[in-house]
Amino acid sequence: MIPLRRLFCRSFSLRSLVLKGSNYVSDIPENAPTLQENAAWLNRLAVRDGHGKILKIDDDNDGKIEEDTYEIKQKSGIDNPDTNDHFISFKSKKTKRTYNVVEQPSNPDGYHILSVPTSAYDIASSPYSTLSSRWRPKSDSVQSFSDLKVVKLRSGRGGSGMVSFCRDAGVAVGPPDGGDGGDGGDVYIMAVKGLNSLHGVKTRYIAKGGLNGSAGQLDGKKGEGMVITVPVGTTIRWCPKPVEIRSLQKDPDHLNKVFHIKTVGQFYDDRIPIDIQFFRHSYAIGKGWVFKDKDEEYHLQKEYFLKLRDSVRLFDKQSRYDEIQRDRFPVDGIDLSEPSTEPILLLRGGRGGLGNMHFLTPDIRNPRFAKLGRDGLEENFIFELKLLADLGLVGLPNAGKSTLLRAISRARPKVGHWKFTTLQPTIGTIFLRIDQPPFTVADIPGIVEGAKENKGMGLSFLRHIERSGGIIFVVSLGNKDPVKDLQILEEELGQDRLDGKNKLIVATKADLDGTKEQFGLLKDYCSQKGWKCVPCSPKTGGNVETVIQLMAECSGKMND
Repeated sequence: MIPLRRLFCRSFSLRSLVLKGSNYVSDIPENAPTLQENAAWLNRLAVRDGHGKILKIDDDNDGKIEEDTYEIKQKSGIDNPDTNDHFISFKSKKTKRTYNVVEQPSNPDGYHILSVPTSAYDIASSPYSTLSSRWRPKSDSVQSFSDLKVVKLRSGRGGSGMVSFCRDAGVAVGPPDGGDGGDGGDVYIMAVKGLNSLHGVKTRYIAKGGLNGSAGQLDGKKGEGMVITVPVGTTIRWCPKPVEIRSLQKDPDHLNKVFHIKTVGQFYDDRIPIDIQFFRHSYAIGKGWVFKDKDEEYHLQKEYFLKLRDSVRLFDKQSRYDEIQRDRFPVDGIDLSEPSTEPILLLRGGRGGLGNMHFLTPDIRNPRFAKLGRDGLEENFIFELKLLADLGLVGLPNAGKSTLLRAISRARPKVGHWKFTTLQPTIGTIFLRIDQPPFTVADIPGIVEGAKENKGMGLSFLRHIERSGGIIFVVSLGNKDPVKDLQILEEELGQDRLDGKNKLIVATKADLDGTKEQFGLLKDYCSQKGWKCVPCSPKTGGNVETVIQLMAECSGKMND
């Protein structure tokens, strides 16, 4: 247990020190840790045998902390459920992601090991992300839009303790009064209203370190924290270093490589982990000293320092244990689906080092050493924006989604006769009557057959319909086989995205010749699934009002 930190060199309550042969009274702070307090604290930290004798800890037990959150491994028998008895596969109810646990905490490190394929970390918002700005397709929107960012975060390092001694008239060297270092700055996240893009989020945030302690028992100032603001609807999940992800994805053998990630459960014997374990690459147990006048080599030859170091080593172990318990992040990540009432802590700053005032003992009257501050954390996260819309428009390229959204709402998406007119999501607001609440509809880039293999625009933008209460399938009656088009959309979205959502099929381009028979076949197919199907012609305005009413029902916002 650490003695209380001293905040001021001059206390309101002072004890008097009367010097021999003088009437001078020295103002030495009464709140300074006394020799007896320090000795008792260090004595409690000492490691003892069964007879109460203090044990010396061998230096060989000291090693630099090199633990990492993950390792890149070649696939082996441990990643195969047929050859690994400890293999557990589970699906998150929250994110629908599937995780493979390949080791239980009975392993020497005491962690669950998740085996994650390199393809699980998609750090491109679209197939065009790797192109230069010159060649990347442009949207006609005047507002810059970004729905995915990979962000490096670093919390502040703790300040070092101070080596200092009180200086008073008639006293050459007084008691030690070096203050503790300040804790490093923390990194926080907040979801705020009014933002609708991650465009303003930077790729790196670094919190400031704590200041070193000062003379007069003054603790260093805590490092300034970092608060990142993001739009409501942002999800945050941890990822390995982006440079390693990109390198592996370009490797021809990347399908045979996986990330083995250290995770922990709520309790030691849990079979399913809930948090990813982070590690600080700080100084090793028993290390991290700041010396004044004499170097470490000198002190290592002194019995009093070795005895002190053996006691403080247990304090270092406790500090590291506290870090291990706190430096964790949910496996499923954080979902900021509502505005934050207060900042959410992502990374905690390093603890400040002890000043020399803590090391005054019967054996050490002039401690000319203090402790370094602990390192901060540096981790990478994927910030992913999922637009908050009541309904999502899903269709093949050139199915008429943008034209429909333009006809029924105040949105003004780009309209054209070529594929992939929509290059970024658009949200439209639809108003019914004055006594009815409005609802929102998200138009996302078109989906093609094979999108789940990343063809066309891929499935990158489907994140924006995951929160919607309903899905509007937009099918063009001008195509050869509308039923097959709808089946393609169902296949590409997958059952997980369709479960629990209302569905409505809007058949566009009904004004074209020969579409009546096409609509009849489509309606019969939808009836078998219990889905409503409505024809319309957004270009001419035909049946648009009926579409709006059915959309309102699908959104769940239609009042009785």
